[in-house]
Amino acid sequence: MSAEGQQGRKPRADVRRNRAALLEAAQRHFLRDGVGASLEALAKEAGVGPATLYRHFPTREALLAAVLQTRSEELVARRADIARLGDPSEALRQWLRALEEYFSAFSGLPEPLMAAAREREPDNPLTLPCDELIATTDEYVRAAQLAGHTRPSVKGYDLYLAAVSVAWIKGTGTTDEDSLDRLRALIESGYREQDDEE
Repeated sequence: MSAEGQQGRKPRADVRRNRAALLEAAQRHFLRDGVGASLEALAKEAGVGPATLYRHFPTREALLAAVLQTRSEELVARRADIARLGDPSEALRQWLRALEEYFSAFSGLPEPLMAAAREREPDNPLTLPCDELIATTDEYVRAAQLAGHTRPSVKGYDLYLAAVSVAWIKGTGTTDEDSLDRLRALIESGYREQDDEE
């Protein structure tokens, strides 16, 4: 291999290393300080300057979307487990809990996710992952509706927002698990068919 060819590969390897280092640092900072963590501090920990950070991730939302993508394997694994269930109602319930846990990954995460779902701006990097999660939720809702377990008027978007809302309340630290369980039960009683309620 020529020296020219080797030199041509080196920047790409550096770019990959810098991106990986930024994502690892961002995950640590978001876990510790929430999604409002200092971007300059995480860039410094990753060993790069602010210009490199913004070259990879022009906005905080772009960085957050990339970090969430690295954590999406958890949701994929939960979907695989849920797929083995034979009860569409239980599948919907478990999917909503999986969403809630996903949205609770970092302090302050529910707010930008709610904003992205509400505004649906194509330039917001969080819009596409939110749309994908809403579409998946709608699949679970339609399956439960076909089985007669969920009210026909309910939409995946509605329950997506419900899961984000529970995650937000959970993140405030102002309530205990018993209260959260009661809130989940209230949400479930709102979307289930009356003759299907236990």
